[in-house]
Amino acid sequence: MSFVTRRALSTLIPPKVASPKAIGAAPDAVVMKRVVSFYEKLPRGPAPEIKPQGFWGKYQAKHFGKNPSAKPIVHAIVGLLIVGYAQNYYFHLRHHKNHAH
Repeated sequence: MSFVTRRALSTLIPPKVASPKAIGAAPDAVVMKRVVSFYEKLPRGPAPEIKPQGFWGKYQAKHFGKNPSAKPIVHAIVGLLIVGYAQNYYFHLRHHKNHAH
């Protein structure tokens, strides 16, 4: 196994909390006490669900969350049509507003 792979795997595996070598040795006991106290302070159970905030957060939660839908595609198409018509009106159609040829 390469060094990079070994290093990547070592970050995923927690240190051994109850190794037989650390039980009898005094210097290791201090280190083990710190490790155990660290793991005792970690929260247990599933993480609390984060409430969406703001327009985009609520939009994402509604359309991309637990029940994803195709509505954002429809919203994007409608938005592009509105922007396209506004551009056509501004650059072309407004010049022909009252001129009936």
